[in-house]
Amino acid sequence: MNFTYDILDNLSNTYGEPFYLLDTVKFEKNYDEFIKAFRDIYPKSFIAYSYKTNYIPKLCLLVNQKGGYAEVVSEMEFDLAVKLGVPIQKIIYNGPYKSESSIKKCLTGEGTVNLDSIPEADVIEKIARERPETDMSVGIRCNFDIGSSVVSRFGLDVDGDEFNRVFERLNKIDNVNIKGLHCHFPDRCLETFVPRIDKMLHLSEDLFQSPPEFINIGGGYFGKMDTSLKNQFNCKVPSYQEYADVIATKMQNAYGKLDDLVKPKLLLEPGSALVADTMKFVVKVISMKVVRDKYIATVSGSRFNVLTTSDKINLPIRVYNCDKKDSSNNKQYLIDIAGYTCIENDYLYRGYKGYLAVGDYIVFDNVGSYSVVMKPPFILPNCAVIEYDPKNKTYNIVKREEGLEDIFDTFLE
Repeated sequence: MNFTYDILDNLSNTYGEPFYLLDTVKFEKNYDEFIKAFRDIYPKSFIAYSYKTNYIPKLCLLVNQKGGYAEVVSEMEFDLAVKLGVPIQKIIYNGPYKSESSIKKCLTGEGTVNLDSIPEADVIEKIARERPETDMSVGIRCNFDIGSSVVSRFGLDVDGDEFNRVFERLNKIDNVNIKGLHCHFPDRCLETFVPRIDKMLHLSEDLFQSPPEFINIGGGYFGKMDTSLKNQFNCKVPSYQEYADVIATKMQNAYGKLDDLVKPKLLLEPGSALVADTMKFVVKVISMKVVRDKYIATVSGSRFNVLTTSDKINLPIRVYNCDKKDSSNNKQYLIDIAGYTCIENDYLYRGYKGYLAVGDYIVFDNVGSYSVVMKPPFILPNCAVIEYDPKNKTYNIVKREEGLEDIFDTFLE
């Protein structure tokens, strides 16, 4: 997407400020590159796109059209997938809180529920006894040490009694089929995927008499990003291919010689890896001030719109000046870019070195991950999402700017 100040100003005047820009062509390209990296090594690999990361319906529809699965973590997301036409058989239901009604909808529709706790096992057993004529597919979420400093709260500890009790209990129910194992850890560094896949392969061999139907290695992959952003992380940012070289190679070594019908599916649940670099966030400079020698630019967006993983992370930005002058001739300062909210630490960027003026536009890159879905209705509702169509060179509205009614219609007098 190539911008000018006039293009951004026209979009702002038409759709409101701030606004997101979506590149679905890039999303589709990322999807194709990611799955190709894995299938070139282990052909029975599949993407289950993480709805929670960014559930813009157009993106979820693209995944379904390309034969991917929907990975959902709530009844809302489950219902969205169904509404979009995703076959329930291609819905993978994760998450630590699943309502009984949504578990029932998924299981009786031939979807897969990955258990996260003993109470979920209670619910599944109840549904299975109510519907003895219906075969139900489940997986078990596994929690184990991957050498990370963070102890994950998801899944059952494979070295604890609960895991074995749940596995044996469900295995005894005639119409409940334990189809495979699932894990998910927050650490995106490549070295943590080695113990991840090794442990999952070891567990599969120990727990199943024949290969399971699937091994789900979960999400937690870095996406594509600018070098300036890569350098702010405490580990090397791997490529899709590097992730595949670790995960898919071990799957191929374990199961490559088996007949395709009995090979397990390798399920992958990328979210950020596919969508992070497909969105930009555009804000306008509202005011400039100096407070005790500190230069502050206040803009029409908020840190809540970009949701960086740390307030120490500066996303790549580009400035479009309104005065049409060569900004290099203007004196440059170290400027902190602050949001519109009344939260003291609402900063979108710390230490920008350059020239800024009221009316300038700033475009933030790599904001497609979690930003749209986690923006609270705090002080202002969420903004529009606009898609650029490179074929027709047009901009189309994907999500309109929210208004008063969108927030307050659910309150009762």
